[in-house]
Amino acid sequence: MLRPWLAIPVVLALGLGVRAFADGDFAKYAGVALYTTLIYALVSFWLRPLWAAVAATGFSWAVEFFQLTGIPAELEERSSLAHLVLGSTFNAPDLLWYAVGAGLGVLIVKREHRSAR
Repeated sequence: MLRPWLAIPVVLALGLGVRAFADGDFAKYAGVALYTTLIYALVSFWLRPLWAAVAATGFSWAVEFFQLTGIPAELEERSSLAHLVLGSTFNAPDLLWYAVGAGLGVLIVKREHRSAR
């Protein structure tokens, strides 16, 4: 039995821990990857692992490309929640790290699946 809901608090704790105890490129890209891992954990309730990874990566890429419009930057000025969800500035390397985060989600759920047997 898959229990992807277990990944949600773990990923949130990892994200908060990275923000609290790390800085620089490691913190930035770990946060980017964990963003997609969290999305993966949420959509994996309804989708098989590969499709959840594709959906989470696609959603993350859509948000990243949305940043090119400038709308997220405007929303960020009014809401810190908007900044957390949408970011503000397009950064091409983030696209790779989103895929890494989806892969991490697949590994977590497959490991959970093996341990549940």
